[in-house]
Amino acid sequence: MTESFDALARLVAAGDVVVLSGAGLSTESGIPDYRGPSGVARRHTPMTYQAFTRDPDARRRYWARSHLGWRLIARAEPNAGHRAVARLQHAGQVTGVITQNVDGLHTAAGSRGVIELHGRLDEVTCLDCGNLTSREEVDRRLREANPGFDAHVAAVNPDGDVDLPDEAVARFRTVDCGICGTGMLKPDVVFFGETVPAARVADCFALVERARLLLVLGSSLTVMSGRRFVIRAAKLGIPVAIVNQGRTRGDAHATLAVDAPLGELLPALADVTAGPVRPALAEPAAV
Repeated sequence: MTESFDALARLVAAGDVVVLSGAGLSTESGIPDYRGPSGVARRHTPMTYQAFTRDPDARRRYWARSHLGWRLIARAEPNAGHRAVARLQHAGQVTGVITQNVDGLHTAAGSRGVIELHGRLDEVTCLDCGNLTSREEVDRRLREANPGFDAHVAAVNPDGDVDLPDEAVARFRTVDCGICGTGMLKPDVVFFGETVPAARVADCFALVERARLLLVLGSSLTVMSGRRFVIRAAKLGIPVAIVNQGRTRGDAHATLAVDAPLGELLPALADVTAGPVRPALAEPAAV
């Protein structure tokens, strides 16, 4: 571990690092991942864009589950790993952050200009008029439409979706757009079967192509959505370092792969490459 950590530190200290993060970075904030050591197995099929837009029952089922799961996401706070990435960026080692997560925790930790590949759960879009609304506002309206709705949550998934019994879903009421009045509301995240906006993907490729190092944090790289950036970096001869607990589908392209808890490794990495914690990024004092 010491040898691989030292090698990673040397790569990061050289600067021009682009971070690609996945669900494994947020597990220590209480948001489980799917495939890591703390991963959760889904008890239902992930919602697809096609089902959401075409089937009112599927849409009600999603909103009922997400309405309760959102409470966990909204309470989550950045962990030591998120804060370490922000320190590395403020110190100049990290020049860009791409995340597959939808929890907004990189930005909350102080990272700037984060490209959120799959969108954010804290915003809701109208598929008819295109209006963006805060999730807090939609949550308020859903609470008003469903007084006393507080079903038992069996498990929470990384996208804020939860498992609920059918009888709880059946009594849930959805709401339409508060601006146009009739539009279909959808969290501003990329569903299964939906395409990541082309401009966003292009911005990610541009970041990667300018990097000296692509640093993958907490992603199994199972889906091509994130793995394509690893493949592009490798084709261009840009070193790829992967820090994850367990093997990934990008290991064959990696210059260095480190199996370690992110909440321990990243602060140590920031200590040796970014210097002391700056006051603005330091832990809040105990009250």
